[in-house]
Amino acid sequence: MTVLRAVFLDRDGTIGGTGGGMHPFEFQLYDFAPVAIKTLNDLGIKVFLFTNQTRVGRGFFTEKVLLKGFKLMEEELARHDAFLDGIYYCPHNPEEGCTCQKPNIGLLLQAKEEHGLNLEACYIVGDTGGSDMLAASKAGTKMVLVRTGWGEGSLTKYRSHWLGIDPDYVAKDLLEAVEWISLDIQNQHSVS
Repeated sequence: MTVLRAVFLDRDGTIGGTGGGMHPFEFQLYDFAPVAIKTLNDLGIKVFLFTNQTRVGRGFFTEKVLLKGFKLMEEELARHDAFLDGIYYCPHNPEEGCTCQKPNIGLLLQAKEEHGLNLEACYIVGDTGGSDMLAASKAGTKMVLVRTGWGEGSLTKYRSHWLGIDPDYVAKDLLEAVEWISLDIQNQHSVS
């Protein structure tokens, strides 16, 4: 039986940007991000963007502008023969109390339903313990914290926001995270 797995990537601080929310037209991928995403593509693993974009709900920019920014990002990935299998985002104001904003798992459940995923066989890669790692823990996925973006702060100053949760791996960056995921999957195949 084939286990349907995927890797969910946070945007800001994981594949590019600074860690904090930013205007979609200012967002820049890290140099290593396209290579990391292409590696997952070449392994046949679905890759989804999984991101809170609360600045839409707070009126900083429109959802149309956000979607145009995603398109620009996808065009940049395509120039490196890399692609995302889908983009899941929460545009809501934090005060709305939606189920899709991380650390809630509404977006993960949506992806599970749409793609027939086994969340326990999936990975979440992100830079924030208080949202990315908490969501991974709630959903039962494997969790990889990257030290880019807010990663260092998540491991030190903000560690109290996600006490009791330990990532499966802490990576220097997305490229190292993908290397670990690849090895983890190979180890699972050799055991089964």
